[in-house]
Amino acid sequence: MPRYKLTLEYDGTPFCGWQRQADRMSVQQALEEAIFRFSGETVVTQASGRTDAGVHALGQVVSFDLSTDRDPFRVREALNYHLRPHPAAVIACELAPDTFEARFSALARHYEYRILNRRAPAALERHRVWHVPMPLDADAMHAAAQKILGRHDFTTFRSSECQANSPIRTLDHFAVRRELDHVIVTASARSFLHHQVRSMVGSLKLVGEGKWSPDDFRAALDAANRSRCGAMAPSAGLYFFRVDYS
Repeated sequence: MPRYKLTLEYDGTPFCGWQRQADRMSVQQALEEAIFRFSGETVVTQASGRTDAGVHALGQVVSFDLSTDRDPFRVREALNYHLRPHPAAVIACELAPDTFEARFSALARHYEYRILNRRAPAALERHRVWHVPMPLDADAMHAAAQKILGRHDFTTFRSSECQANSPIRTLDHFAVRRELDHVIVTASARSFLHHQVRSMVGSLKLVGEGKWSPDDFRAALDAANRSRCGAMAPSAGLYFFRVDYS
C-alpha cells in the first residue's frame, strides 16, 4: 500500500484541535472526510503533533496509506477541493517509504508563539495572536528563556492532564525577539509535553512585565510544581511551525 506524506496548514480557530472528537469538528476529521470523498477509502491519519483547540499550523505533517497508487499532485489537488470550506490546506504531498510515520519518525518539532504588544487590540490578526496591551521587555524574556535550555523536569510547565510517561524533556531552542509591535517566541525540541509551550510563554509574560526576574523563571522550573507556573497563554497565538525528519 502506498504511503503518503502531507504538509498541512490550518487556522485552528473553528476546530476542536487535531484529534477527532465526538461532538465537534477536528482537523483530523475534516482531512479524513476529504480523503474519503476523493478516494472512497476510510483511512486513519497520523499527525506529527496533536494541536489543541484554537492552535494553528503552518507545517503540520500527516501520513496515511491508500490501497492504490495515486499521483501526489492529484492527491493534493483533490484534498484541497474537498477540504473546502474548512480553513485548512494541503501545501505539499509526496510518496513516503513504508517505514515513515509522521509522529514517530520526527526528530524535532518547532513552534512559534505570537504576541501583539500594543495598546490597540488586534483587528486583522484577531484569533491569531495574544493581545498584551502592557509593554513587554523582550530582551528580559529572552534572557529568561536561555535559563531553561537543555534537559529538565518540566512538571511546572506541564498540563495536569498530560498523559506523557515522564516530565523530562530536552528543550533545544527557546528564544524571544521583538518585531515592531510583535513579540515572537520560538521553541524547538524533539517532543513537548501537553501545554508546555503555552505554559512557558505565560510565565515569560511575567518576566516581560517585570513581575518576575529571569532567575524567578528558572526557579519556577526547578520547583517542578504546576502551581508555580504563570497563567497559561491562550491558544490563539500558538503555531505548529515545522517538523524535522532525517
